[in-house]
Amino acid sequence: MIRHFRAALSRQASLGLLCAGLALAATTARAQSPAPPAFEYRVQFPAVEQRWMQVEARFPGLPPGPAELRMSRVSPGRYALHEFAKNVFDVQITDGQGRPLASRRPSLHQWDVAGHDGTVVVRYKVFGDRTDGTYLSVDPGHAHINAPAAFMFVRGALMRPARVQFERPAGRAWQVATQLFPTDDPLAFTAPNLHYLMDSPIEFSGFVWRTFTIDDGVHGPQTIRIALHHDGTDAEADDYARDVEKIVRQQMRIFGELPKFDGGTYTFLADYLPWADGDGMEHRNSTVVSNRGALRQPAQRQSILGTVSHEFFHAWNMERIRARAIEPFNYEDANMSDELWFGEGFTNYFDGVALARAGLLTEEQLLGDFAGIINAVTLSPGRQLRSAVDMSRLAPFVDAAASIDRTAWPNLFISYYTYGSAIGFALDLSLRDRSDGAVSGDDYMRAVWQRFGRTPSEPGMVATPYTIADLEAVLAQVSGDRVFAREFFARYVEGRELVDYARLLKRAGLIVRRPQEGRPTLGSVQLSAGAAGVRVASLVAFDAPLARAGVAQDDHLVALDGVELTQPTQVAEILARHRPGDQLALRAVRRSGERFETSVTLAEDQRIDVVPAEQAGQPLSDEMRRFRERWVGVRP
Repeated sequence: MIRHFRAALSRQASLGLLCAGLALAATTARAQSPAPPAFEYRVQFPAVEQRWMQVEARFPGLPPGPAELRMSRVSPGRYALHEFAKNVFDVQITDGQGRPLASRRPSLHQWDVAGHDGTVVVRYKVFGDRTDGTYLSVDPGHAHINAPAAFMFVRGALMRPARVQFERPAGRAWQVATQLFPTDDPLAFTAPNLHYLMDSPIEFSGFVWRTFTIDDGVHGPQTIRIALHHDGTDAEADDYARDVEKIVRQQMRIFGELPKFDGGTYTFLADYLPWADGDGMEHRNSTVVSNRGALRQPAQRQSILGTVSHEFFHAWNMERIRARAIEPFNYEDANMSDELWFGEGFTNYFDGVALARAGLLTEEQLLGDFAGIINAVTLSPGRQLRSAVDMSRLAPFVDAAASIDRTAWPNLFISYYTYGSAIGFALDLSLRDRSDGAVSGDDYMRAVWQRFGRTPSEPGMVATPYTIADLEAVLAQVSGDRVFAREFFARYVEGRELVDYARLLKRAGLIVRRPQEGRPTLGSVQLSAGAAGVRVASLVAFDAPLARAGVAQDDHLVALDGVELTQPTQVAEILARHRPGDQLALRAVRRSGERFETSVTLAEDQRIDVVPAEQAGQPLSDEMRRFRERWVGVRP
């Protein structure tokens, strides 16, 4: 037995040495084999006035067999299909020696190329005329490039590095702003992989730079850059940069630190122009913020700064704290997630809180936002049908998705921005209420960041994505109460209940009241003058008095309470003479032409607003004052 055992042991040792030798040889071979060559893109602008650009993409180091060239159907940060291939034309494909290659089109988004020599070169033009965070825009003023709308890629090769070379249009001294990594050439940039390239917007124009440096005490000094393309003054640019810095510093306090930006730099690509479209789109080390307007217009300032606050908060929440369902991003189909109530909704809540703490949002404006959130989730019939999780899943249908048919969305859907904001609002106040202000929503976001966002990861990737169960576990940790965490998620996230906002807000000396109490309504509906009376111009809520009376969109109200109708103002005058519960005779015409008579029972207007106790003539205790100051940083 021993002899046989020793012989077996000897054979095992010999086998081990052999395996170790083979492993060493394989490791050495891998170490000696060259890294795959980078994909190369050259971008030219022969005719900016015609709003297209020329792209040459060179894909070397391809394996044998057909290469599958693709245009993305979606864009990182968007969830719906945008079909970027629709703007690509004049496609010419060759091998590495310049020999023409034929392609097969298995879909509108793909070119299959066989017979190449390991290299495929594709030249094409792409049209773009929308300046926002999703599309491409080329004109004599700039090239505003969203990478998925501009660059083809090779299917199955998303981890390949890339280099992008820009050429200036004739006669224009444009410069480049992007989160792509710089080279010695000011017009050439690199990406470590195609995920990062697709996540990297580019502004190529005569913009102005504004920069500031922040040391968070953790990662050392990091640079925040603003590439501002606008038609304003230097003084306006300076004021804007100061406000951006205030926002950045307030949000840094929520998380306890800045993200460790790749290259130590974060870039705002800001376009405020008469022909831009209002938008904001987050990226790992940058964001696009745009608006159809100007910094000099005070009426637009709040919207502009609100977008800045929202998008920068995403540098933590979405870009590094990311749901497992959308990591990695899928460029070939819509991206569905159960967690957008958190990724977008909590961001929506905290962007307003950060603005208030920075002194860029008045208490009145903040409370108006809170009232709007409460009204939206309380009064929408959609909450009776779908939870915040359900609403998140619907993003591909509503996230700037294009369709021409009517839907019942006003009755079925609450934006995950709004619904999630209501949940973030509730969670923050609930934690503060339970702990007498010792624990807050800030603590919760910081804990989520520490567990899921802070882990180092390769640019373009997220190392530790989360699930809803993970978010609940963090709440249990922060609150110290697993039962509370389970109940909160079951009732308000996965369920369709709402917290008692009036009770929670009272801790801050804020009063929830119904300014329209005792006033009647037909429901939240738009009315317009029509040929046969007053036209119902919007969808009627399922539970509205008009719906119960059998009235729908496009019907005409001919007479109400015995009054022949010709103008919407008459309806308001009639309602002013009545009270909730009154039954009014109604004559109407359906859009099909059918006439009918019915009665409508008036309901009470349930909308609320939120006001400070001192404004409502109620006492404000020192405890309420301190609670409010710690929460939103506004001194009553």
